[in-house]
Amino acid sequence: MILLFDIGNTNTHIGLADEKRVLRHTDIPTAAWLKGDAAKLVTRFVRTAKLGGAAICSVVPCATPKVRNVIHLLCKLQAIELTSKTLRGVGIDYPKPKSIGPDRLANAVAARHHFGAPSVVVDFGTAVTFDVVDAQGNYVGGIIAPGLAAMTEYLHEKTALLPRIKIHEVKSAIGKSTEHAMLVGAVHGYRGLVRELIRELKHELKAKCLPVVATGGYAKLIASKLPEISAVEPNLTLEGLRLVWVSRNSLAKGS
Repeated sequence: MILLFDIGNTNTHIGLADEKRVLRHTDIPTAAWLKGDAAKLVTRFVRTAKLGGAAICSVVPCATPKVRNVIHLLCKLQAIELTSKTLRGVGIDYPKPKSIGPDRLANAVAARHHFGAPSVVVDFGTAVTFDVVDAQGNYVGGIIAPGLAAMTEYLHEKTALLPRIKIHEVKSAIGKSTEHAMLVGAVHGYRGLVRELIRELKHELKAKCLPVVATGGYAKLIASKLPEISAVEPNLTLEGLRLVWVSRNSLAKGS
């Protein structure tokens, strides 16, 4: 079994996989690594699984060594950490490869493997990110916009009268209350943003057909009314990590 860690700013997504797919997954707060609570949570998730490897992608550098320590305690194995140098499955055509978030590279690997090239990933996390794989199978860059929760939270914090809201589907485009009006801006507005950016990417890539894969917390909600999105894959980042581990492990066995 392969133990996978996608360490994000808010949550750490953990998966158990074999060489074919991610079998199960869970989330724990990333803050748990700094508080010392994470090892117990990971052990509870792994249970009696026999681990043969591990892979990490992290956008929280201070948490990464703590994850490595837990992996060593569980299986005494050296984890693969996904970077531009350890990447397998896509090429990179980007001025500063080291600056690319490893979660974005993992998403690109999974999109390239399952949906071909060119393809685009839209990740609805703390930020909304677009990651682009061109027709040659290279990661070529992307787009970063504020996340839905970040946007609505900012409005609440910076104004005296706008409430904190829970994001959900809203039918009418005319708000009949303050909360309703904020939901229209968030949900309908984000669909408009995503639709327009996909249109621009399709034009720039000169792609008649452009698979677009959505992942992240609000992917299902936003994608539900966007025919431009081809698929919703909640575990895309973990799947990309799995593919990198399998590729590197196969290469090591063959050498």
